[in-house]
Amino acid sequence: MITLLTIQDTSKALQDTLNAANSNLSQPTPELHFIDLLFKGGWVMIPLAFLAFLALIIFVERYLTIRKSTKDESNLMLQIRQYIQSGNLEGATALLRNNNSPLSRMLQKGLKRIGRPIKDIEGAIENVGKLEVSKLEKNISILGIVAGIAPMLGFVGTIVGVITIFHQVSIKGAIEIGTISGGLYTKMITSATGLIIGIIAYVLYHILNIMVEKIILKMETDAIDFIDLLEEPGK
Repeated sequence: MITLLTIQDTSKALQDTLNAANSNLSQPTPELHFIDLLFKGGWVMIPLAFLAFLALIIFVERYLTIRKSTKDESNLMLQIRQYIQSGNLEGATALLRNNNSPLSRMLQKGLKRIGRPIKDIEGAIENVGKLEVSKLEKNISILGIVAGIAPMLGFVGTIVGVITIFHQVSIKGAIEIGTISGGLYTKMITSATGLIIGIIAYVLYHILNIMVEKIILKMETDAIDFIDLLEEPGK
């Protein structure tokens, strides 16, 4: 009789264990939300957010400024040529003044030097061209700095988090897998965020540089055409 009761108790205990296991399996796994992960990244997420905001502001401002400087100027040199060949320097100056672009300001400086040696005109055009290019490149280098700093800052956040985890382990004197794994995945968020921001800033940096290089090539080409125009016979 006692043996039968023992078997029944053991069977009941096993059934309860199976029911508990099935209950745990049936519970939905908590979902990971992107915003929640960002908040778990810790204090390092604050400077990373600042770097992301700074990169975005600089890119938008520079992109709009550079696009404004790349307006269609295909007929500009043709009109300037016609004005100079007809001797209407005032008309050419007015045209360039109304155009208001880096190229027009550069050529306008050259028009003001007409009558002087070609070397002086070339020097004046070159100086204005360098000034205009520096204006276009303003703050673009900051994007390159963000691209380099963001990943390193993210790694710093991860390393600090790992140090904190192992400090807690040393205090407790026991290694708990849940504590280590849970702490690690939250601290890795800073590394991932820093890499993403760095990659985006790197791409935006080169997009702006490519746009500026196209403008520089256009300015150099038109400057050469302008000097050739002044050196034509009869000028």
